[in-house]
Amino acid sequence: MCGITGVYAFSDAGRRTLANLPAATEAIVRRGPDSQGQFVDGSVGLGFRRLAILDLSADGNQPMTEESGRYTIVFNGEIFNFQELRARLQRRGYTFRSQTDTEVILKLYIAEGRGFLKRLNGFFALAIYDREDDSLFLARDRFGEKPLHVYRDEDQLLFGSEIKSLLALGAPRKLDYVSLSQYLQLNYIPAPATIFKGIKKVMPGEYLIIQGGKVLRKRWYRVPYDAKKVAKNKLTYEQQQQRLVTLLDAATERRLISDVPLGAFLSGGIDSSVVTALATRHTPHLNTFSIGFRDEPFFDETKYANLVAKKYDTNHTVFSLSNDDLYGHIFQMLDYLDEPFADSSALAVHILSQRTRQHVTVALSGDGADELFGGYNKHRGEFQVRAGGFRAEAVTGLNLLWDVLPKSRNSYLGNKIRQFQRFSRGMLSGPKDRYWDWASFASASEANALLSAASRRKVGKKLAAKRRKDILDHIHAEGDLNEVLLTDTLLVLPDDMLVKVDRMSMANSLEVRSPFLDYQVVNFAFSLPVSSKVDAKMKKRIVQDTFRPLLPPELYDRPKQGFEVPLLKWMRGELRPLIEQDLLADEFVAAQGIFDGAAVQALKKQLYSSSPGDAHARVWALLVFQYWWKKYLNNQ
Repeated sequence: MCGITGVYAFSDAGRRTLANLPAATEAIVRRGPDSQGQFVDGSVGLGFRRLAILDLSADGNQPMTEESGRYTIVFNGEIFNFQELRARLQRRGYTFRSQTDTEVILKLYIAEGRGFLKRLNGFFALAIYDREDDSLFLARDRFGEKPLHVYRDEDQLLFGSEIKSLLALGAPRKLDYVSLSQYLQLNYIPAPATIFKGIKKVMPGEYLIIQGGKVLRKRWYRVPYDAKKVAKNKLTYEQQQQRLVTLLDAATERRLISDVPLGAFLSGGIDSSVVTALATRHTPHLNTFSIGFRDEPFFDETKYANLVAKKYDTNHTVFSLSNDDLYGHIFQMLDYLDEPFADSSALAVHILSQRTRQHVTVALSGDGADELFGGYNKHRGEFQVRAGGFRAEAVTGLNLLWDVLPKSRNSYLGNKIRQFQRFSRGMLSGPKDRYWDWASFASASEANALLSAASRRKVGKKLAAKRRKDILDHIHAEGDLNEVLLTDTLLVLPDDMLVKVDRMSMANSLEVRSPFLDYQVVNFAFSLPVSSKVDAKMKKRIVQDTFRPLLPPELYDRPKQGFEVPLLKWMRGELRPLIEQDLLADEFVAAQGIFDGAAVQALKKQLYSSSPGDAHARVWALLVFQYWWKKYLNNQ
């Protein structure tokens, strides 16, 4: 696990950017604290930070140039089938001087060209420079586990694992107002856009070829969902379960390869418990790590994690946190973000990563299972909307009641009322609008109402509509829940969940691997009918049924809890001065000119009312943006 950055210059002005390469490399030091390197040849510069996982010797350092001097690579990620690929190349006469997956990738590219990507089982962002034809090849993994950003103008193309490296290279700092609008709706920014105008994310499963001043983009992988093929799936449910065990066990075993200490996150939920159970088949006394919330007993799942740890005799460590511990990490987390990201659970991931890194360098996780197999409440809601029936109609029939009753995420009854209102509203919407509504904390009109009149004029309606349309392209009225899961896999997974895991783990120089995101597991998941994933009684049905014999029964006798950072409590307490006197102070908002002062005041009033609804999540998004704006744009 590492960080990469670089420059391809198209002009003399672009070549002057190469002088900034050391600063760009240093900007991503936390992604790779073990070593660093730069390579410059003519118009191309490559920068690298290393977190050593395989072959800890200097032979694994990058940038890595093969023997002839023609090809040079920088690579961030892990290829879990690299030994198999290495053996195949050796049979073809290729030799190796290291034990790294990096050298295997480089030789495979030489042997097979761009098509080599389909042979890789792992996650990655990479750049390969070909000195002979003066080309640069950039690629990102199938599901966006590893980030890759680019900026292009007439003088240069800049790239980097994180935006902060592009800024160090000199990318302009201009606010993208369409991204801001969508951020205020979703609490994160959908790819390929970023908060900076002109800086883009390379899409999952995409590669770029830069040569002769031209840039070619191409998708090399798409999730292979085909509704007609799913309908023809002849496997019985029992056969599907057997296949899932085989694929996920192999995926887990592959992700245990490491030359440094390795462990697993163990939250006490089904997904991480499944990964732990499978990992212990191959690694006795596996190191496992949980965090507990002693001030928030409703969200504390350490009891269930301990049951799994005991059953599988893991070397288990629990980090017991107070709300003060959580609060003490807020500004560390915000300081690492180079674009606004308001998923508040990132705070818990940051602390878990920091504490885990004191024991191991690699951790397995259960990420991806919810998106692939239907693990969220919204998936159950979508199933019920499409199924119809008395219960769904009854909720909608009480629509006026849900509108007037107090709603809050911070009480059981208030949260239920909030959920009923959202479900009722969804029943009255088409599938595309319903998806967007259930994915959002605010509607487009609510988000734009927070903007000043000048800012609203900068939100191009056509561009905003196109971005939204592209995201919702796979959802159709005649489709089924699999289309929603596919959209989650293309949007929520890479732009929210995996951003959270990558940034918070890399802020602490920890590598995280998810067996559920092995491409063979993902491909299999999208060959399954909806009935194998969600029905009237169960979410994530096949995962729960398949692994029930492996897990303590107590894990099944409770609802999925998740975790809510106590934002509302903080905003009414410790964070209130930051809201009232600093980042959202009336004077600061007015002087900044981005937001509408009256709208922000109204949102703060709702926050402090007896019916806050989602106001704390929306205020958190504003606070995160303001903190980011002060750091990156205040002096522009």
